[in-house]
Amino acid sequence: MKFMLATVVFAALSVLVAVCSKNLTTNTYSLYTPTAADVTTSATLADLQAGRELLINNCGRCHNLYSPDSYAASNWKTIVPGMASRAGLSTTQATQVTKYLTKGK
Repeated sequence: MKFMLATVVFAALSVLVAVCSKNLTTNTYSLYTPTAADVTTSATLADLQAGRELLINNCGRCHNLYSPDSYAASNWKTIVPGMASRAGLSTTQATQVTKYLTKGK
């Protein structure tokens, strides 16, 4: 019985590690690369570029990446803060991801 329980626990942990460590960043085709034309009064080019990198390197660790156009800016402003702690993002980093996803709005 103990062996069966240990086997189940090991299998579950193996699946969890595999899911969260797989490289999902290959779907970056739907992500825009910020340029000077994307700069707004509230988002610098550096903010937008940092937001994109943070999105790819942190959010893409556990799930597929969504195109910024997948949700309205108001939705992203709710989604990102809720996920930031799970991704280990600081407030500044979460703001940069939000700026990227909302295209500086």
